[in-house]
Amino acid sequence: MSRSRTHVLRVDLDAGETVRERVPEGWRRDYVGGKGLGARYLYEELSPGTDPTAPGNALALFVGPLAGYLPGETRYAAVTKSPLTGGFLDSYAGGDFADRLAGSLGDCLGLLVTGAADRPVRVEVEGGRARIEPSDAWGDDAAETAARFPDAGVACVGPAGEREAAYATVASDGGDHQAGRGGAGAVMGSKRLKAVVARGSPPAVPDDLTALRDRDAAAYGRDPTGEWQAAGETVETVDYADEVGILAAEGWTATGFDGADDIGVEAALERATGREGEDQTVPGGFRIDTPDGEVVPRGAAPITLGAGLGIDDFDRVVALCGVCDRLGLDVIGAGNAVAWAVRAGEAGVVDCPVSFGDADGAERLLEAIAAREPVRGLAVDPDLPDALADGIDAAVDRFGGADLVPTVKSMALPGFDPRAAVGVALAYATSDRGACHRRARPQDTEPLARPDRSPADQVRDVVGEQNARSVLWSLVVDDFVGEAVGADLGAEWLAAVDHPAVDPAARGDDAADGPVDALARTGERIWTLTRLFNAREGLDRADDALPEPLRTPAADGTPGVDADAFDRLLDRYYAARGWGERGLPTPETLARLGLAGIADDATPLDEGPIDPAAARSDD
Repeated sequence: MSRSRTHVLRVDLDAGETVRERVPEGWRRDYVGGKGLGARYLYEELSPGTDPTAPGNALALFVGPLAGYLPGETRYAAVTKSPLTGGFLDSYAGGDFADRLAGSLGDCLGLLVTGAADRPVRVEVEGGRARIEPSDAWGDDAAETAARFPDAGVACVGPAGEREAAYATVASDGGDHQAGRGGAGAVMGSKRLKAVVARGSPPAVPDDLTALRDRDAAAYGRDPTGEWQAAGETVETVDYADEVGILAAEGWTATGFDGADDIGVEAALERATGREGEDQTVPGGFRIDTPDGEVVPRGAAPITLGAGLGIDDFDRVVALCGVCDRLGLDVIGAGNAVAWAVRAGEAGVVDCPVSFGDADGAERLLEAIAAREPVRGLAVDPDLPDALADGIDAAVDRFGGADLVPTVKSMALPGFDPRAAVGVALAYATSDRGACHRRARPQDTEPLARPDRSPADQVRDVVGEQNARSVLWSLVVDDFVGEAVGADLGAEWLAAVDHPAVDPAARGDDAADGPVDALARTGERIWTLTRLFNAREGLDRADDALPEPLRTPAADGTPGVDADAFDRLLDRYYAARGWGERGLPTPETLARLGLAGIADDATPLDEGPIDPAAARSDD
């Protein structure tokens, strides 16, 4: 396989054709791969107002220039316009499919899928080429679809994606891995693309990179993050969140859950039959046997399907996770949708007899949402599942109940409650894809540092982490490995493969900066580009608002986030980014980041940035 990934495979489902095309050199330099390159293609090729589930939307399945070489799990990025938020979406998954995709693409950075087929199809990738084949797997769940191709890696949509549920996933490895948030699976389903099948073997690490990989893998094994992952993987987050007081429970009515110990890492260790990648330096998720097959639950399962739904039975939580994985539903979106239904039923907004702690009722609701059909055997409003398949905000528009479960840009929140850590609220509100706990992670530091985190600290941390992860997710590095060994943002690795992002000659005016500074600016450029995309779709400061449920105290007495203090924090954030009062980039900022010639006339801008001194007036 070529070490230089310089092309993409364009899959035109309207024409039934695939072609290889070279990525412009400047795009590779300025946007790298993964998230950045996907954002550049979306901004270039989509018209404002494109319906996310119409043929005019594009779906990029991209890797990075170092895919298959880096330590940790190989990952890919699914980048598209979200049917849930109407804005930019990037979602990630690892595992066997990602590894085989990297090995199947040859010198390509990924697939760019456009148009829509007139009947179900699959795309097969091997040897740097792609072909479109008919698919008879429509109607199969993720596990059934993968079982059809035992000698290949498979990413597919389940029934939820086929029915275009707005938080449907792209499920890979039979459902063990999910490109989850924001509805990339709905876009894939709308194109009648049932599956992508990667036929190649994982890429071999070149001899001259082996020592670098071994060094960083060993360093990660010794790093506190690596030790944490080896001990408990992300399932441990439910224990942590409960301990530090940020675990949202029972539909965001409480902060903390009495049953957290019963659904946390000790329960996983007791039930697990093994771990993913047990031969790796740091193993992956816990494998749990259930009557319906093996499930690999991540931290979101005990948080959102357990504490969030008041269920303290680990086996039932894992079973609910398995339902979501096989149907292709985002666990966080689905868990919050059920929580909203429970609270709306309690409030008399809809007919829904399901209560917190009712695992059977939750399972029936999940199945009905994925099918967009009435709930079997329960006196639930027959229109509720179809409405909830389009997201909580869609259900609110149809039934009411706006102040029950919080969302940002129509995306349900992960279960870390900002009422106990306002920096988390800032990270959620300013995330480019909607509420996200991975773009920045103040939940890891702020609860332990209170009350020492100043507004300046909170803004600096969120901005810095958003920029850094924009680079790392363009490399598409394993998330946790990137945090631990990516202090130079991948500069050493990129230099080892002669990538233009760190080549002084290729960077031109940036050549005076070192490679790490150049990559830091690359991260800011990518983050700002996604803001331009969202601005063109009509998103601005109003969409960065603090959700109303978080402005009020929880039922257990945890005080709400101070709205005025949050608005001042948002001003600080915009000032730090060089954006204006509407939360939009300015011409000056675009010029500094090399984006001045890219922003089109349909993209609104702020004339000038917020005055940093005025934004600091609360000091």
